[in-house]
Amino acid sequence: MSNPLFAELIARRYGASTPEVLREFADTANPVLETLLDHKSVRQFKKEPLAAGTVELLATAAQSAASSSNLQAWSVVALQNEEHKAAAATLCGNQQFIRDAPLFMVFIADLARLYWICEHEKQPTEGLEFFEMFLVAALDAALAAQNMAVASEGLGLGICYAGAARNHPRELADLLKLPSHSIALFGMAIGHPQDDLKTTAKPRLPQSGLLHYETYSSEQWPTEIEAYNQTMAEFYESQQMNAHQSWSQSSAKRVCRKESLSGRDVLRQILEERGFGLR
Repeated sequence: MSNPLFAELIARRYGASTPEVLREFADTANPVLETLLDHKSVRQFKKEPLAAGTVELLATAAQSAASSSNLQAWSVVALQNEEHKAAAATLCGNQQFIRDAPLFMVFIADLARLYWICEHEKQPTEGLEFFEMFLVAALDAALAAQNMAVASEGLGLGICYAGAARNHPRELADLLKLPSHSIALFGMAIGHPQDDLKTTAKPRLPQSGLLHYETYSSEQWPTEIEAYNQTMAEFYESQQMNAHQSWSQSSAKRVCRKESLSGRDVLRQILEERGFGLR
């Protein structure tokens, strides 16, 4: 039996560039895939608290993600107090959706626990002083967060990541009372979406522009990026969003100067201040 929802979700992601092979899955009925394909950022939340135990359930989903060598080099700080969330929101791009959401989770690259373990076990900490370990902590946190995002959406909640947690990392670390060898990487606002939410899943680049078989190739970039510019223009028009630049123009502007990084150009220095070794 055909599953029009699944086919529609795939079409939203790729539009006219949908790979033909994906059309063979039009009959697929899989709630996990449907949740993944229907992901969208939600920035309008109801004034409705989350059910008791939701934070703990979401943390369980996050902890079920893969972890490099089972080091679990991450932590998460749950903000629910209105004043505390407002203070965090001010530091995270002054974004109102952080204040509005009943829950704001801040994900931490956390080597502090491993430093304590080494001291407790009377072992040196030399291996923690290399960039590899910061990368491990950041990857662990990202994997855990994506598990939490999928779990949230599976419960009917909406989420929005907040990379602006890196805009003022010193001040956010003070607010959260983070120990040395830890730093906030990003946040995630979680709550019940507004009933009249008009946001839909945003199209992604054509698969042929980033899915490579056996070896990497950039030959398709000119064609695929131009096609995606057109797809995004149509998306913005359908969402009644005034986009004055193409996707490629706005992407280039986002990375062309250090000022475009919203203060994050000093992140390496702050990592060193917070005790991360980057050898």
